[in-house]
Amino acid sequence: MAERKSNSVVSDAGVWAMNIISSVGIIMANKQVMSPAGYAFSFATFLTGLHFFVTSLVGYVPKALGLSSSSQHVPLQELIFFSIVANVSITAMNLSLMLNTVGFYQIAKLSIAPVVCVMEMIFRNKHFSREVKMSVVIVVAGVGICTVTDVKVNAQGFICACVAVAATAWQQIRIEYFQEQYSVSSFELLSKTAPIQAISLLIFGPFIDYYLNGVDLLKYKVSFGAALFIMLSCTLAVFCNVSQYMCIGRFSAVSFQVLGHMKTVCVLILGWVLFDSQLTLKNILGMGMAVVGMILYSWARQMEKQAKESVTKTSMTEEEIRLLMESMESGPVKDVELAQPKVLPLLAA
Repeated sequence: MAERKSNSVVSDAGVWAMNIISSVGIIMANKQVMSPAGYAFSFATFLTGLHFFVTSLVGYVPKALGLSSSSQHVPLQELIFFSIVANVSITAMNLSLMLNTVGFYQIAKLSIAPVVCVMEMIFRNKHFSREVKMSVVIVVAGVGICTVTDVKVNAQGFICACVAVAATAWQQIRIEYFQEQYSVSSFELLSKTAPIQAISLLIFGPFIDYYLNGVDLLKYKVSFGAALFIMLSCTLAVFCNVSQYMCIGRFSAVSFQVLGHMKTVCVLILGWVLFDSQLTLKNILGMGMAVVGMILYSWARQMEKQAKESVTKTSMTEEEIRLLMESMESGPVKDVELAQPKVLPLLAA
């Protein structure tokens, strides 16, 4: 049991490490691909479609070679609706970034974690301890301190931000729901949703990007360097998508959001190391606060888990006692034999 628990901890840590490394890597790659100082490929929605297209290919290869096991059934209408909401999340986030200041965009992203908590309590009847709620607040506040600067709000941008937050939270909750409801693995679920998202984003992505940037995709001249970094971005996206589904499936949507803020801290540190970004005392204090919040969240969830295991163990023991008593009452002959019936006449005499 101890060895199995140790292997599980190592496996969980590996999944989180893969998600953090791939997410930070894809941010750095996309920075080079999309920035004017890089290759100026300012087609974020279409690039996301390429990400899901490559992910679909990776999911299709094992099936084509006969290496994957039998597939669990998930209703097609649910997969289509999930993909639509996921694409709305991507599009609304891009619109929010275009219409709002960077500060308000960051606030919208930070609000996803508490929104996930609220939606899980309402729609999935989940309960969170006071310690968990407080740690979520500390993490969000810490990341907010080190990332949020200028905050300006307008009506269109506010609506887009609300849609983006709600769609993102719902999408991540449904990933957890699908894996629990249909007993489908993370990679298998991703292989079912990725093709639908890829097709829709590759078709509608160029039109959305033209609305956002006013630049026609067909007029972009792809250089060797741009193609190389786009391929790198797509490769990292496969690891990022797979690890996201695995993290949510192994832990929860709330845990993915809270501990996922470690990526923001890593991006700030790498930006300071690699790109000479300014790192102020406010950034350092905010990052420290976020890390403390993540540690407290991990501790609070562990305490919740131990409490549930204790309750489960106690209830099982009581159930065993009840079954044993019923068995004794329903088998009097056996009980008499066990009680050594030869002694009874002696006592009567």
